Amino acid sequence: MSRVCSVCGKGRMSGNAVSHSNRKTRRSWAPNVQKVKVANENGSVKEVYVCTRCLRSGKVNRA
Repeated sequence: MSRVCSVCGKGRMSGNAVSHSNRKTRRSWAPNVQKVKVANENGSVKEVYVCTRCLRSGKVNRA
């Protein structure tokens, strides 16, 4: 599953996991992406992945 929002393009971010002894290892953060049915302008219904920030702000028309 591609963890990228189809509205805003938000995707995976990377950084360091820092332990108590200050050792660094690479880690990643994935956005909260949900598979929702979206109604297009022409009335067709399509399933896309949308982040919860875009869902909550009303940037998509759910079908």
